[in-house]
Amino acid sequence: HVQLVESGGGSVQAGGSQRLSCVASSWTYSGNYMAWFRQAPGKEREAVAAILGGNGLTYYVDSVKGRFTISRDSSKNTIYLQMNSLKPEDTAMYYCAGTSRGGTWYRSQTYNYWGQGTQVTVS
Repeated sequence: HVQLVESGGGSVQAGGSQRLSCVASSWTYSGNYMAWFRQAPGKEREAVAAILGGNGLTYYVDSVKGRFTISRDSSKNTIYLQMNSLKPEDTAMYYCAGTSRGGTWYRSQTYNYWGQGTQVTVS
């Protein structure tokens, strides 16, 4: 039974930083994407960033480029999202996602494993 467990959310002031973590259990992350999505109240879930297994290529939505960094620690089966220069519009529930199949990094349909989410509130 694959589990993705996020941590690190909370409240932060605008301009501040926060780091999210996602640990995958019962699944070895390799060869495919792991990603962070977010969903704000009344809005659709959107992809924020993804990292590709193997070569470690990273992808970002335009609104977070230069502010967010996705990284991984393969030995811990963990990915991270370092968020700097946070803005109120970054407020959302952040979800970790993983896939055992191919697809497009920013499409939620690509991912078959999801965490429960961690709330990030920027004021």
